[in-house]
Amino acid sequence: MTTFVDRVELHVAAGSGGHGCASVHREKFKPLGGPDGGNGGRGGDVILVVEQSVTTLLDYHHSPHRKATNGKPGEGGNRSGKDGQDLVLPVPDGTVVLDKRGNVLADLVGQGTTYVAAEGGRGGLGNAALASARRKAPGFALLGEPGDGGDVVLELKTVADVALVGYPSAGKSSLISVLSAAKPKIADYPFTTLVPNLGVVTAGSTVYTIADVPGLIPGASQGRGLGLEFLRHVERCSVLVHVLDTATLESDRDPVSDLDVIEEELTLYGGLDDRPRVVVLNKVDIPDGQDLAEMIRPELEARGYRVFEVSAVAHLGLRELSFALAEIIAKSRAEKPLEEATRIVIRPKAVDDAGFTVTLEEDGIYRVRGEKPERWVRQTDFSNDEAVGYLADRLNRLGVEAQLMKAGARSGDGVAIGPEEEAVVFDWEPTMTAGAEMLGRRGEDHRLEAPRPAAQRRRDRDAEHDEAQREYDEFRAF
Repeated sequence: MTTFVDRVELHVAAGSGGHGCASVHREKFKPLGGPDGGNGGRGGDVILVVEQSVTTLLDYHHSPHRKATNGKPGEGGNRSGKDGQDLVLPVPDGTVVLDKRGNVLADLVGQGTTYVAAEGGRGGLGNAALASARRKAPGFALLGEPGDGGDVVLELKTVADVALVGYPSAGKSSLISVLSAAKPKIADYPFTTLVPNLGVVTAGSTVYTIADVPGLIPGASQGRGLGLEFLRHVERCSVLVHVLDTATLESDRDPVSDLDVIEEELTLYGGLDDRPRVVVLNKVDIPDGQDLAEMIRPELEARGYRVFEVSAVAHLGLRELSFALAEIIAKSRAEKPLEEATRIVIRPKAVDDAGFTVTLEEDGIYRVRGEKPERWVRQTDFSNDEAVGYLADRLNRLGVEAQLMKAGARSGDGVAIGPEEEAVVFDWEPTMTAGAEMLGRRGEDHRLEAPRPAAQRRRDRDAEHDEAQREYDEFRAF
């Protein structure tokens, strides 16, 4: 069992905002001293942050469900609720965040790079914040919004300058151990290396990282062996180094055919054709290996490869190889375009952009979609008549009623606000006047007492059905 995990599905949930408080200040000789309900606290975010000390996604493999804390509700005496605590999740350098469909959401490279995977909900306003010249003593408060949630996929792509690729037991781990201070597991059987190993190499004034990518065999790009699991780790590398075994004991293999097989797998995986290649003929300390290296070197050079004969055991040819790689990497870094500072682009909202849409669906329902209307619905306590009336006032001021009339809606038509699975549906009754002057006692709104045609039609149908059922039961009893 390997303890290295480079792909996980993470279930994240941000904290919900705390509810606002509806309270009235009371003291001796002043029983109604005005609203003093505090606001609810904001829910905590779920934040991914790059941490160099983290090298695997193993923690999230064992515990894939992560949730931030909720905001506290407001209290009387103008006491606001405490904000929820953000949940910070450390991830390795080179982690790619994707959605369930495979779309890239963020590419986290560099110490301290952050990405908000789920945003906490807003806290609801208390009745003290909702008070105005017209509504001096609101009898309601706004609810806190639920936090974002969902599933994200984390994929780790090793951040290295050089990738060592080749057949199992070609000597990649031995090579990285003598070029750098890395200490990978080394043995004489295939698939000894089950995780990518990273090492730092210093060649003159150039310092670069080198990665040993395990598990490449025929069919690796289609998932055979461990290849598909680790091929993603070569995507960020600037140089690909083919490590060929010149002393293999398998009769059906030779270094040139090994090179062709690995190149075919890299081509099938895709996206690596522009990377410079270097060929390393390893194990030349063995007499047969030296003879085979001298035989195939002209053919490889004729193909355009730079060829180096090395021995990780005898430390032969390592200095030439390390400085050649440093030269290629320095050239690649010099050709890389400089990263420009992020430009701040301000895009003002269009004059005719109302921030919402009204569409007539096939079932005759008028659906309202928009950030503000949907957020206001989530914040409304529908058990409080005054809160519902406040929602109607806000929608009217936003222009929802005018758009409904323009779309052909009539009194009693069904209106849905929000997506299908979370919509609030009601019978629309046009409001000719909006404001606090229509409010009665605290917590009431007499507009809701007006007859609603659609609701009355439903009640009439239910009464007819009940009457027909009663007559049928009497006939059966007779």
